[in-house]
Amino acid sequence: MGVFVFLPLVLPLTALPIARLAEQHLHPRTATRLLTLVGTVLAVCSTLCLGLLMVVGTAQLPGNPLPDSWSDPEVRAAVPFDVVAGKAAIGALAAVAVSCTATCLRHGRVRRDARLALAGLPESPVAVLPDDKAYAYALPGTSGRTGKPGRIVVSTGMLDSLSTRERRALIAHERAHLTAHHHRYLLAARLAARANPLLRPLRAAVDYCAERWADEEAAQEVGDRRVTARAVGKAALVSRGAPGPALAGFAAPGPVPRRVAALLEPVPPSRHWPPTWTAAGLALWIAAVGTAASALSSANAAVALVLVLHAATPL
Repeated sequence: MGVFVFLPLVLPLTALPIARLAEQHLHPRTATRLLTLVGTVLAVCSTLCLGLLMVVGTAQLPGNPLPDSWSDPEVRAAVPFDVVAGKAAIGALAAVAVSCTATCLRHGRVRRDARLALAGLPESPVAVLPDDKAYAYALPGTSGRTGKPGRIVVSTGMLDSLSTRERRALIAHERAHLTAHHHRYLLAARLAARANPLLRPLRAAVDYCAERWADEEAAQEVGDRRVTARAVGKAALVSRGAPGPALAGFAAPGPVPRRVAALLEPVPPSRHWPPTWTAAGLALWIAAVGTAASALSSANAAVALVLVLHAATPL
């Protein structure tokens, strides 16, 4: 197992350059999917690394529930034993569990409160709330046989601030959030950042790329990129945003000027894997190599630990 067990904890340092390259050189759809996958894999690997450190580092502490044979000198010689790292891993794993649980609970609470706010309104795809405050967001549907479809929520204050064509861009933008299930990408990115704070750049990048993805879908449906850009800019000036980060909003907090500037440029290429010698290709390869290295090192450490502890466990 060796020192490679620590590799998944530091590999997320590559998240910042990966996020920057993906934002600048990949289609928003590809960037959102790629960055979410990279963040999820790196978060799972770093959490597994903490679990391995906890098992190995606390094997001979008094009162631990592990088999006594796991603290045998021969076993400790086969794996990197460190009591300090083991104790620290316990606290880190507890923090990860508490933080991820709180994020999931908040996500569910925001969606539940948003649905309660729509009580009494007609069951239409677009719910218009009589509110002078400007906001618009996509409310995902619920699963199950009695589940409800997703809805677009927009206030009268937001509609009054936009022209007819800009309203079409707004509705198309929010419909794109619902159709592509962007809330799942956003939640996965937030959980990954909670599991490993080094992945926060990826979370911010996923938030931005998901909005850009919806912008591109809206511009394609409206047929005018300038109208969509104007709608995004005007909504950002008057909007108070979505009720929480769990929901994707039309004027979500973040680099709105970058979104407007991107809409004023030509449509980005939609190739899934650009040539390797380009900056976009480099971004994909960096993400792929870093993620594979983290996954392989975690798998190697886990398999080695299982084999060693299995051999030391009496039948």
